[in-house]
This record gives sequence, structure tokens and C-alpha cells, in this order.
Amino acid sequence: MRKRDLHILTSSIHTYTGDGRFSVVHPENSEQWDLKVEFVQKRDAGIYECQVNTEPKINLAVQLNVEGTAQANIHGPPEVFVKKGSTISLTCSVNVHSTPPSSVVWLHGTKVVDFDSPRGRGGISLETEKTESGTTSRLLVTKAGLSDTGNYTCQPSNANTATVFVHVLNGEHPAAMQHGEHGAGSKLVAWSWTLTMAAFALSYR
Repeated sequence: MRKRDLHILTSSIHTYTGDGRFSVVHPENSEQWDLKVEFVQKRDAGIYECQVNTEPKINLAVQLNVEGTAQANIHGPPEVFVKKGSTISLTCSVNVHSTPPSSVVWLHGTKVVDFDSPRGRGGISLETEKTESGTTSRLLVTKAGLSDTGNYTCQPSNANTATVFVHVLNGEHPAAMQHGEHGAGSKLVAWSWTLTMAAFALSYR
């Protein structure tokens, strides 16, 4: 039973709620009854009570706390600059420990990055590691071309997505590639340096 609204969720092996996320697990020939809640949400937090219809009735209350929304995170700045012909390396971590994502999908723009298609560009690999500290997914795109520019989204099956914008440069703005600076900031620094050197040169004429 959910205490906040006194709603009976299950009785024996039967479910009495229209919310399909709730079910009861009862291994055959056991005395164990587990309330299972899939895709837990913030609103599920609260007290749940297990009742046994003995005489007198016995019950056990359990407090369910729901942590913050699961979130994917792509390491590094929100914009990445790489040189044409080099390798794009993106690492995504998911802060879900109790139930790791069943899958992590990468999108380039709105399309799923295809690793196996014979029609694909090739040179793309994915490494996914699940440990006690969480799940890490690493996307590698070798021999980056200008067409590889765009948004890359890490999409776990049970967490919010994360996105990074990758700029593949044809030799422009090397400072941006080395330091992860935004293109506009790099141009401003370059112009400032040019003007400073020009003024310095004029002062000695």
C-alpha cells in the first residue's frame, strides 16, 4: 500500500493499479514478496507499507527516497575542436549505479551513429564499460572529415542525454584546437594580438 493516498498497489500476486510500472515479484514456494517499481520518478518517493492479514495484522513501512534525475555527462567543454584527419574522442559517463543503462546510443545530429553498416564511413568504434562507479561509453571517430562536424549526443536508456558540438577544422584557428576555446574567442584573441604587434611596430618607425 502507498501511504500518501492509501492506495492498495498489490494483493497476493495481483496488481491493483493502472500504473504499469508497479508489479509484485513472488518466487514460487518462497515467503518473499517484492514490490517492483520500474522507471522510478520523483513522485514515487514516500512511504510504502507491506501488510500481512494475520490476527492481529502485522505491517512493515518502508521509506522510498528518489535521488536526482539520472544524467549523462560528456567529459570536457561543450564545444570540441579537432583538426581534419585526426581522431574525435568523446567520453560519456552515466551517474546511475544501482541500475546501469541497458544501452548507450550515440547520435550525430538526429541520426544514430552506425558502427556496423557496410555503407557507413568506417573508422568508428564504441567502448562501453560498466563498473561499480557507473557506466562509461567512449566514441572514437578516426580520420575526421568536415562532414563529421555537428552535435554528438550520448543517449543512455535510463538517463537524460548530454550533447557536445564538434568542430572539424581544415587547419584554421589552431589555438582553439589546443585549448578548447570557442571560435569567436579565438578570433578575438588573434585580432587583439595582431593590433598590439602593429602598434608596437609603428612606435619604432
